[in-house]
Amino acid sequence: MRVRRPRVRVRRLSGFSVNRLVPNVLTLLALCAGMTAIRFAIGGNFQAACYAIIVAGIFDGLDGRIARLLQSTTRFGAELDSLSDFVSFGVAPAAVLYLWTMSQLQGLGWAIVLFFAVCCALRLARFNTQLAAEPPAYAAGFFTGVPAPGGAGLVMMPMFASFEWSDFIARSPYLNAVWIAGVALLMVSTIPTVSLKRLHMPHHLFMPTMLGIVVLVALATTVPWPTLTCVGLVYIGSIPLTVRAYRRRRQAAAGEPKPDAAISPGLIAPPAAASYPLGEGNAPTSEWRH
Repeated sequence: MRVRRPRVRVRRLSGFSVNRLVPNVLTLLALCAGMTAIRFAIGGNFQAACYAIIVAGIFDGLDGRIARLLQSTTRFGAELDSLSDFVSFGVAPAAVLYLWTMSQLQGLGWAIVLFFAVCCALRLARFNTQLAAEPPAYAAGFFTGVPAPGGAGLVMMPMFASFEWSDFIARSPYLNAVWIAGVALLMVSTIPTVSLKRLHMPHHLFMPTMLGIVVLVALATTVPWPTLTCVGLVYIGSIPLTVRAYRRRRQAAAGEPKPDAAISPGLIAPPAAASYPLGEGNAPTSEWRH
């Protein structure tokens, strides 16, 4: 007589790839850099606070690209990246600007920096809802509104100018109030802005572009504040050109004839009715199968 032995379930340990850990570590480093910027601002070291937010932007630019390179993109990483962006590019710049100059306006200054942080949150929420939808072909290479890292860089441009030149005008709370509100509205707007993620470069421009990047890095390490100010001005000046290019591509896509409409139906005679034997082997390859 056979005696059945009870089956023992062996729990298998699922393998954990280190590739999934690297992009999340970079995202957490960006979050830590943004929080550290607030600490520097509380201590009155506003230049170090700006450097910390710039470092957060560098980590934010690396985590997504490394995740795609290592094929380790996850939903968890996307959500963590959005939370990190809100802290590093929404909360941190708002707190730094309030401690730098907006506190002079007391309640009004706090309301303005709150408005910037809220617009950053709304911009990130809209971006997350658009991840599942496939954008049209003409919208490739464009952002909807100014992205969060770009908004953080633009809103700190008066600080960059004051570090190199003078605090007399750049640190004015009234000037910064108008500037912060304008950048916040650009973030939640539907204005198309350039995206470097899908920007294709011609082969003959590869070497000049590399040389330009080397010169830009050299200037950023020697004279950082004028360089960052000029980069922000160039970005703002490119917005009208980007809007124009977006409209042209959209009009070109709307003017293209559809494949069915490109051929006149009167020139093609309908196929003659034919009967095929049962079975899929003798059916033509163009026949729909239900």
